[in-house]
Amino acid sequence: MKKLRRAVLKSLAAAAFLPAFAHAQGSPAPIRVAMIEGLSGGNANGGEAVFRNLVWAVERVNQRGGVRTREGARQLQLLRHDSKGQIEEALSAFRAAVDGGARVILQGNSSAVAAALIDAVNKHNEREPERRVVFLNYSAVDPILTNEKCSFWHFRFDAHADMRMTALMSVLREERAVKSVYLVGQDYSFGQAVLREARRQLAAQRPDVQVVGDELHPLLRIKDFAPYAAKIKASGADAVVTGNFSSDLTLLVKAAREAGFEGRFYTFYGNALGAPAAIGEAGVGKVVAVADWLPNWPSRESEAFYQEFRRRYPDPADDYVHMRMQLLVEALAKAIETAGTADAVPLARALEQVSVSFAGQSGRMRAADHQFQQPLVVGLMDRQGAPGVKFDVEGSGYGFRVVRTIQPQQAEMPHACRMVKP
Repeated sequence: MKKLRRAVLKSLAAAAFLPAFAHAQGSPAPIRVAMIEGLSGGNANGGEAVFRNLVWAVERVNQRGGVRTREGARQLQLLRHDSKGQIEEALSAFRAAVDGGARVILQGNSSAVAAALIDAVNKHNEREPERRVVFLNYSAVDPILTNEKCSFWHFRFDAHADMRMTALMSVLREERAVKSVYLVGQDYSFGQAVLREARRQLAAQRPDVQVVGDELHPLLRIKDFAPYAAKIKASGADAVVTGNFSSDLTLLVKAAREAGFEGRFYTFYGNALGAPAAIGEAGVGKVVAVADWLPNWPSRESEAFYQEFRRRYPDPADDYVHMRMQLLVEALAKAIETAGTADAVPLARALEQVSVSFAGQSGRMRAADHQFQQPLVVGLMDRQGAPGVKFDVEGSGYGFRVVRTIQPQQAEMPHACRMVKP
């Protein structure tokens, strides 16, 4: 795996060099796109997964000649900045990225960081109009980011937490055997939003279900979830609803299984990053996950897309492909070509109207709040080889069968955005 990552970094460095060399010969300079993400710390594996997806998407654009602008064809140049998952580090990385010539910022694996970056981008763009940037968000799903904190410069390509909860609830509300649930979340804006919306939607759609626990815990700091698991088991809950990710999910599920909990887990991120392997056989028919796409999505285009990703990244540990990140890069390329430039104002206006299709998946940006509208799917964990589970996850022997597809118009929700535009 280390050899593969060195090869990826080497190829990326080469890709960065080639456009600069071409520019020296008179061709237009590359368009610098800066990923600001936690590449060390508690969610480093999530950050590296993002990077692999973005590398692959950018490679695809550049291999077909880059993007057409008024200056001519331009390559995309992906730069990586490690925020260590911390707000201050992310703000420092933002300043370094802008000083380095980036005019497109990408981030997502923390809603708290995303909120701080939105404020930083707003202030920067007002203070330095000649160096304005746009911010494309691929994973930060606190609903507030496209509601009260919405910004002309910010675009979210993931479904926000309330949309994801609606998709999960479409399955949970039909599980009549579930009479009680335990809510567990990470104690920051996203985790709080998940639990709040879970309570609201349960009250509206399953008023017969009792919430027997509602608990927040520190983000990516708990090493032993046994005390939480004991409370879940003692509560008599039939199911757990959680937005936890990374080690906070895998350690929670593992501890619950060891404590003898046999109910279902309704999760936002149970489909990868070590979770299926950590859960193992106990997760079969028990772990439910919502996503914008799953590898076992039943279509030829989807299967071909996934197999191409696996050829690009053959190490099973690198198996976490995000369709929305591919759509994000395709949407960025299309918007640049529509605007004829990567300058922030015309680019943002083009992004507001962008619609994109790729590998059988489609989505469109909603101009009113800059929330991307796309299908969602809910999957149920099962053994590889079971009906509907051709592909496993990360070589674990377990994958997710698609049990519910939610069309964009079903997932779409009202917004409270009052956007100020230049």
